[in-house]
Amino acid sequence: MIERRLLLGGVASLVAACSPEANSANQIPAPDAPPAYVPVSGQSFERFLDGVRADARRAGVSDATLNQSFAGLKPNQRVIELDRRQAEGGMQWEDYRDRIMLTPTRIQNGRRLMAENTDLLRRIEARYHVAPSVIVAIWGVETNYGGNTGGFGVVEALATLAWEGRRAAYFRNELMSALRILNDRHISADRMKGSWAGAMGQPQFMPSNFERLAVDFDGDGRRDIWDNRADALASIAHYFQRNGWRHGEAWGREVRPPAGFSTSGADTESKRTLRDFARMGFRKPDGSPLPASDIETQIVLPSRGNGGQIFLGHHNLRVIRRYNTPVNYGLSVGLLSDRVA
Repeated sequence: MIERRLLLGGVASLVAACSPEANSANQIPAPDAPPAYVPVSGQSFERFLDGVRADARRAGVSDATLNQSFAGLKPNQRVIELDRRQAEGGMQWEDYRDRIMLTPTRIQNGRRLMAENTDLLRRIEARYHVAPSVIVAIWGVETNYGGNTGGFGVVEALATLAWEGRRAAYFRNELMSALRILNDRHISADRMKGSWAGAMGQPQFMPSNFERLAVDFDGDGRRDIWDNRADALASIAHYFQRNGWRHGEAWGREVRPPAGFSTSGADTESKRTLRDFARMGFRKPDGSPLPASDIETQIVLPSRGNGGQIFLGHHNLRVIRRYNTPVNYGLSVGLLSDRVA
């Protein structure tokens, strides 16, 4: 989770980060093979691990944790390949929306899980003031409701990327966070699985985000975003609360633009009230008037949308995009939250 967003460009942190069905981040790693890349530093992997061990000890990580975490550790060539390949242009909005994000199965499962977890979601909402529907939508988009959390060892993936060196400082910091999480026994080393980039558990948090934002909602002394649904969903809500979610406000809406509106020249930066957009001739898709509201609003256009859907986005859409920055990701989460609500 971001900042997986910093490291995964392209559509929804690349299609891999937001599409569990087509998620290269969640593929099972290939067997160990000799690394095909020379690290930027030219340093051997063993020497790199020696440096990490020294830093981790100074940070209070025990030798027992380090020995267990680094036993038999080798660079994972598949991780490097996926990292080098991840900046892709993405697909057309309509394909991304219908074939990946808003499939009938994802919508139906979201509605079912909303119903099955009503009490839990209400308790989470009462504490963090975040809409249950957006919590469930993030859960569905990131890991298919916990069904696809990734098959890579997080320590192995992060050590590989930190050693390889293209973004060494970022991944080394995430590796140190992962070691501290293991040292605090929130999860065992064999269960600390995630994406090729180190995003973990049902919410796909990067380790540094886990340290800042994961919560122990059920009070058992562990923050378990892998196997504990209460902790996982409450952690998503805490993330949104900390990033400014406005309880009771909509994320945005699809609209019908006024005559003469052109997407090529649309102003997507200026913010006006929804009332102002209504005066300008924007209407609901069925042609009925927009609410006469003073909520802050701006035009949002899907990437590679070819003049299709037009949206008006509110503050909460920007909060969704702090979880994962691409506009198509944010729109898809918002639309899915509407479908499952």
